[in-house]
Amino acid sequence: MNDITRTTNDKSYDVETEVQSNTSLTPQRAHLQLAIDGMTCQACASRIEKVLNKKPSVYDVSVNFAGKTANVDYDPTQTTPEQVAEWVNKTGFVANLQVGESLFERTDKVTATEYPWRLIGLWVCLVPFLVGMAGMLTGFGMAWMPPVWIQFLIATIVQFGLALPFYKSAWASIRGGLANMDVLVVIGTVTIWAYSTYLWLTHGDGTLNSLLQDAHMGGYGAGNSPAVYFEAGVMVIAFVRTGKYLEERTKKHSLNSIDLLLSLTPDEVEQQQSNGDFHNVALQNVQVGDILRAKQGSRVATDGMVIGGNGWCVESHLTGESVPLKKEEGDGLLAGALVENGSLLYRVSAKGSDTKLGDMVQALSDAQGSKANLARLADRVTAIFVPIVVTIALVTFGVTWWLTGMVDTALMHAVSVLVIACPCALGLATPAAIMAGMGVAARHGVWFKDAQSLEAAGDIDTVVLDKTGTLTIGKPTIVDHVMVDKSLAVDDVLQIAASVEAHASHPLATALVNTAKNRNLPLMSVTDISVIKGAGIQANIEGLGLIKVGTAEFAHLTLPKFMPKAWQVASTVAVSINDEPLGAFALADDLKADTPQAITALQAAGINVILMSGDKQSVVDYVAGKLGIKAAYGKMSPRDKASQIAKLQTAGHKVAMAGDGVNDAPAMATADASFAMFEGTDVAQHSASARLMGESLMHIDAAQKIAQATLRNIKQNLFFAFIYNCIGIPLAAFGFLNPMIAAAAMALSSISVLMNALRLTRFKTEVELDNTVSNTNIDAERLSNV
Repeated sequence: MNDITRTTNDKSYDVETEVQSNTSLTPQRAHLQLAIDGMTCQACASRIEKVLNKKPSVYDVSVNFAGKTANVDYDPTQTTPEQVAEWVNKTGFVANLQVGESLFERTDKVTATEYPWRLIGLWVCLVPFLVGMAGMLTGFGMAWMPPVWIQFLIATIVQFGLALPFYKSAWASIRGGLANMDVLVVIGTVTIWAYSTYLWLTHGDGTLNSLLQDAHMGGYGAGNSPAVYFEAGVMVIAFVRTGKYLEERTKKHSLNSIDLLLSLTPDEVEQQQSNGDFHNVALQNVQVGDILRAKQGSRVATDGMVIGGNGWCVESHLTGESVPLKKEEGDGLLAGALVENGSLLYRVSAKGSDTKLGDMVQALSDAQGSKANLARLADRVTAIFVPIVVTIALVTFGVTWWLTGMVDTALMHAVSVLVIACPCALGLATPAAIMAGMGVAARHGVWFKDAQSLEAAGDIDTVVLDKTGTLTIGKPTIVDHVMVDKSLAVDDVLQIAASVEAHASHPLATALVNTAKNRNLPLMSVTDISVIKGAGIQANIEGLGLIKVGTAEFAHLTLPKFMPKAWQVASTVAVSINDEPLGAFALADDLKADTPQAITALQAAGINVILMSGDKQSVVDYVAGKLGIKAAYGKMSPRDKASQIAKLQTAGHKVAMAGDGVNDAPAMATADASFAMFEGTDVAQHSASARLMGESLMHIDAAQKIAQATLRNIKQNLFFAFIYNCIGIPLAAFGFLNPMIAAAAMALSSISVLMNALRLTRFKTEVELDNTVSNTNIDAERLSNV
């Protein structure tokens, strides 16, 4: 196929772009997402990746420990999703296929109350030891500590009953060829239990009476009694399990924006019956075509079309713009929208995973499950972390025993090293921040394709913007015309141009077609359609010949040097028949209301803004001058834009491209990060690393700021995790931390990383601040309709 044109007789032709998206899946490459249960730390995620990567039918695997998901690209001709899930199950975890509908089915499970019975049991067993330690702290010594035989019973119940999940996870981890944090916990606590049991059983003459007579032997010994440490093992298990529980709740209810999105649709809706009455029915029983009612204060349950009533809806969950939109008969509704005022009757057009909300949930789920480049550093460390820690613990035990001659002291130091050196914080550092950052971005109407896209957006220093549809509203109108062939009326030339432009997707083409329709000009049949990228479109009309519509050069039209001012600041669309020019139209497009504010915000953040457009240089210069953009390039073909971006990258710049048309796709694919504008073409959205769901250009500024904040958060988390282990392990090795304190500190490290990531959820940008102002300005109009 020719690199410049593509010809077809089909009116629904697609335009070929010069650069294909690197995320497209061929027939031999399919994608699936698995929900993984049973992961306890990053080492678990690494083990699953290691197992699946060994399969020849698997291309790529990314397991997100924080999100409990696995994204897998595989060859569908060699394996099936069920087989991939079975491979994961054989490693000791539970994998479930994650599809759009299954995500929505999770709502009931999320809202259900789950009581942590095992954790409650652990703390009940811990109470006697806490009472005994309180007695020690208040001067009563061992008086409040339970007898050793009771300590033994409690510790045994905890060690081999309530702590059973630790053993299962540790064994599965070792069987899979890696060691996770549960291996460290099991080694440490079972060593404490075994050592304490040995001392207790070998004390005295070995009779039952001698085992029971020491009523108050505690962890520090009493008289000639041996020092036992049953309380240490119980506390370690209780603290670690508590940390895991808090960690899980934080990830599930605070970091995971998917659950928040799923909760936006109501469980029951008002459905109109055949007699006109409304009855409450379960949302799952609603079908496409049904008529539903949404009252003030309720949520729209499905995508649909308003067929009665009117009101104001907030669609901030998808667009990031909390400005209420007026909805009347014929307007579309989105699932999850809040009816702030009025009452709406609407016909269901899509439900569940087929809605725009469903698309967002799946996109966010895939994105949160991806892995940023920064995460690979943590992966490499955690892969060798546990064996190194075990080695350090053995060395600590040996050296301490040699120096002090006290085996119990050496054992406590070694166990403290095992317990405090948990890789959980390291494994959570990146995915927790990514989950939070993705959720914040979605709240602002920015849908990042994956973690790498968010990471790239945070590093940009240059933004390249298209003009039409990006800086401008994208709805140009004809402001002037000039006719070369005086024998033809303006409407005749418009009819010819619109007939050909009906097969193009550019805003200028849409403007000509809409104007023709408004003037009741019927469109003629065309054949042999060809798109010349960056120039225009041509086709044959029977009885007329070859029609060319596009730039003046493309239509072989030379405009006079001195034209009215409108032509200097407007886009030109020329028309010719058989290379004989007929005339041209001048189309002007207004800037979006907040475009100047967005450009100012980007420049204030140190971002170099560049304008590149296929429009003539005079128009580009005019727009750039109004916006304060210093670098502006006109008459740029798609290849020119991509080449210019490549030059900027060669000079060391990190470049983002924002556009909405087919012609922007090559440049968007070349850039480090790219943003497809709201309602942009499918090609542009497919090439982009992020989609902007709102029409405001401020979303680009929000995306860049959110990405930067997420990267800062990731680096902070990694720093905390590394420093924590660098400080904690030596302190434990030298005896400054006992196992109980080490366990509490280990749990605190994971929670601190999650709390730091949670700070991102409170991140606000100028988009939200502006929406607050907009809400105030719109109140008068809304109230007038009450």
